[in-house]
Amino acid sequence: MTSMFRPMLALGLAFALPVAAHAADYTAQPASTLGFSGKFQGAQFDGTFKKFTAAISYDPANLASSKFDVTVDVASATTGDADRDGALPGSDFFDASKFPKAHYLTTGFTKDASGAITAHGNLTLHGVTKPVDLIVTFTPKTGSATLAVKGAVKRLDFGVGSGEYKDTGTIADAVEINGNLQLLPK
Repeated sequence: MTSMFRPMLALGLAFALPVAAHAADYTAQPASTLGFSGKFQGAQFDGTFKKFTAAISYDPANLASSKFDVTVDVASATTGDADRDGALPGSDFFDASKFPKAHYLTTGFTKDASGAITAHGNLTLHGVTKPVDLIVTFTPKTGSATLAVKGAVKRLDFGVGSGEYKDTGTIADAVEINGNLQLLPK
């Protein structure tokens, strides 16, 4: 083998060897929303959290290096009903003075046979940590992306709703979670 051929062979092998892929890092834009839906006396209500941060690293082709790290200011919950909005941060619900933040951190992702992606993670809310799965829809665009997530939790599993508010006949236990994040690459 000639001395000139060796560097070319080494360069060719370097390109042929697999390179560890990394998920793209994104910043959530102000137009992003993080919401929830529940039922009060059988009627659905919808709400949003006005203050949250989301550190997103995501690549649907490389789920092993993807990660969601979301922190929510629970006192920023709003539903458009003054009585409910006044009660949610209080000790009967989120108890925001004692537990000001909710936190969701992924532990992994799976893709089923149809290609649907599920984020598996832990949600810490009201001082309780439980596993929560979220269905993920990622839509890349030129220079940006949209990340939609949806899932469900049982509020009583997290101790949200005490005293008379434990009654699931008045306030349903199931709460739907939904997010629509407008993302720009970091």
